[in-house]
Amino acid sequence: MSTQAAVALPDIAQIRDAAARIAPHAWVTPVLRSAALDALSGAALHFKCENLQRGGAFKFRGACNAVWALSEEEAAHGVVTHSSGNHGSALALAAAARGIAAHVVVPQGAVRAKLQAIERAGAILHRCAPTQAAREAMVDEVQRATGAVLVHPYADTRVVAGQATVALELLQQVPGLDALITPVGGGGLASGVAIAAHALNPALALFGAEPQGADDAAQSLARGVRVTTVVPDTLCDGLRALVGEPNLEALRRHRVDVITVSDAQTIAAMQLLWSELKVVVEVSSATVLAAILQQPERFAGRRVGVVLSGGNVDLQALPWPHAE
Repeated sequence: MSTQAAVALPDIAQIRDAAARIAPHAWVTPVLRSAALDALSGAALHFKCENLQRGGAFKFRGACNAVWALSEEEAAHGVVTHSSGNHGSALALAAAARGIAAHVVVPQGAVRAKLQAIERAGAILHRCAPTQAAREAMVDEVQRATGAVLVHPYADTRVVAGQATVALELLQQVPGLDALITPVGGGGLASGVAIAAHALNPALALFGAEPQGADDAAQSLARGVRVTTVVPDTLCDGLRALVGEPNLEALRRHRVDVITVSDAQTIAAMQLLWSELKVVVEVSSATVLAAILQQPERFAGRRVGVVLSGGNVDLQALPWPHAE
């Protein structure tokens, strides 16, 4: 099931509608500062803590908008998605709030803590092989059996509009930002933030952070054509998806500069965020700080919005050695 070609990107009106739609359900997340991280980077960093969002990630915004945008007739059949974790959990939470069923197709090998969160939120899990084809085939099967509406993790106009509300909120909380950086996986967050941010401030410098082991967006932007041959090899489980075609087009149109970082750099940044900011973020979230510290000259002296995308961590499987 390739839905990406038919997906339209949201405009600022749709993003504002999403903000109003999710306001009764989503939380306004705080923006935190750290003098130590400012000194280390040479920039004024404003951390937008979506790790403190409902469900522990920004994904609740998009899922919530998609669920509450459904007609009563559509909602009666429930919703379905495929997700390695955060989107599945977010959709389950949003569906539970509306009192409808949520079906989540999960690949073998997904992070245990994230699967537990999906189940706690009340979703029905459907397990499949860890390939995109297997995910899509299982989604097709669930749709045929239930009539559930597909809410794609990133190739869905309603989802992208919901994710984009991060930018509306951040730019209201911190006027006068010079730059903004988000992680890049499937591109729902990065593309939505780019559209919203440039609607409010066309001069804002936009950056994305991507793992070197899943650098399809960086390669695609460099080559001018979507690269689909990258086989993800990174600890950043939330950023292993190939960037969607419409999402990539938004990154290109809004001149989003994607910086790639190694897993080692990302783990070091994750530790810094835990120790200096005093918040738990998952490894995918830490790519943004890793990118800033890898290329500090790009950010020096600027006021930078830094989106921490999620904080769902399996504490029994941290990506650094445990002390004996």
